Amino acid sequence: MTSSTDYKALTREISSNVSELRNSVPQVMQGFNALGKAALAGGAIDAKTKELIALGIGVAARCDGCIGFHTQALARLGATRAEVHEVLGIAVYMGGGPALMYAANAVAAFDECAPAQAPAATA
Repeated sequence: MTSSTDYKALTREISSNVSELRNSVPQVMQGFNALGKAALAGGAIDAKTKELIALGIGVAARCDGCIGFHTQALARLGATRAEVHEVLGIAVYMGGGPALMYAANAVAAFDECAPAQAPAATA
């Protein structure tokens, strides 16, 4: 399955728009960035597991930007397609039919970020 969303382009666009917020509301953005760093910092749960959780929440919350950023992070962290799919199964369980639609898009987003793991296209 492919998605019509180009998640790499979407995350670039969001990042560009967020830079405007860094200039106009710097304290808010510094606080948000600090929250993200603290949440993702090493601890009892490793970084990849934390990003898998974030992807599942992003899918259940129906957030395309979250899907884009967290699939990119998961590809960098070496997540497997099987790991991502299991998390998407949990997201669908928790979020129902609407989450299924976003889970399908998350499959495409991860394949975009980790193309070596994507299944070969069939003719």
